Amino acid sequence: MNNMLPDEKSQRFVAILNKKVESGKLMNALGHMTAGLAGGFGKGQEMCFLEYKDKDGGVHPHISHFPFIVLKAENSNQIRKVRNEAIGRNIMFTNFTSTMTVGSSAEQQERTKNTPEAELEYYGICLFGSTQDLREFTGKFSLFS
Repeated sequence: MNNMLPDEKSQRFVAILNKKVESGKLMNALGHMTAGLAGGFGKGQEMCFLEYKDKDGGVHPHISHFPFIVLKAENSNQIRKVRNEAIGRNIMFTNFTSTMTVGSSAEQQERTKNTPEAELEYYGICLFGSTQDLREFTGKFSLFS
């Protein structure tokens, strides 16, 4: 056991997915958001990724020490509220909207740029931060099933 690791319960990843969106689209959105959160903020050290080794010497790299909780939102507006709360609290997050799904990345960026925020359909949001802070505004959501 590595006693140098931070308390597992001190921080967490939380993804909240819009239950109204088809599961294949949600998995795509979750992949994009998770990659962006893990790679986009330069906080890999803080996120504490571990290397696991099996008995045969095989390496299973970059598994998060902290929990990754996946919750469900009833609709896009609930995700919008979480996003606004994360912005207000300066919590790291990535989100994914319907404007990010068809065509090239350049086309998706243009479509997003030309859509007012109030008209965006949120597929999900992914956050990383203090467990206590995140629970304050994500605790009402149930586990995604």
